[in-house]
Amino acid sequence: MAEPTGVETAVIEAEQEDFSPEEFPSEYTTESAASADAPVRKPVTTGNSYGTGRRKEAIARVRIVPGTGKWTINGRSLDTYFPNKVHQQIVNEPFVVLGAEEAFDVIARIDGGGVTGQAGALRMGLSRALAVLDVENNRPPLKKAGFLTRDARATERKKYGLKKARKAPQYSKR
Repeated sequence: MAEPTGVETAVIEAEQEDFSPEEFPSEYTTESAASADAPVRKPVTTGNSYGTGRRKEAIARVRIVPGTGKWTINGRSLDTYFPNKVHQQIVNEPFVVLGAEEAFDVIARIDGGGVTGQAGALRMGLSRALAVLDVENNRPPLKKAGFLTRDARATERKKYGLKKARKAPQYSKR
């Protein structure tokens, strides 16, 4: 048999070496040293919680406090601010999902947008406030229901040469 060359000799020697176990850790972790030492944030348990929601052009700033289910939206009650039952149902959905319909009083300030956009913004702000209040128990059902996801759809701008965003003037062959 032929003598091994220099490269082959190095490969054979590397295969025969005994590596010590301290050179290779038995377990690997995905955490960096900085994140492993980071303090754990405790959820807010005081009962008061804040959340901001946006939908289309509407912005809702929501505060929830333990109470009896009283709604105050821009100084008015839920029934007078949202007379439509569909909008009332949209706004109340986070409480229904969590089974806490009359556990909190809601104080909200809503600016901009139309009625449906304001209802969606209020629902998102309320959901965010509830999620911050008890992260382990409230966040998963609200996330599953889709209340913590921002609906990014907005009105498309009008383009020049068109009547609306996409509507073109009537075509005439001659």
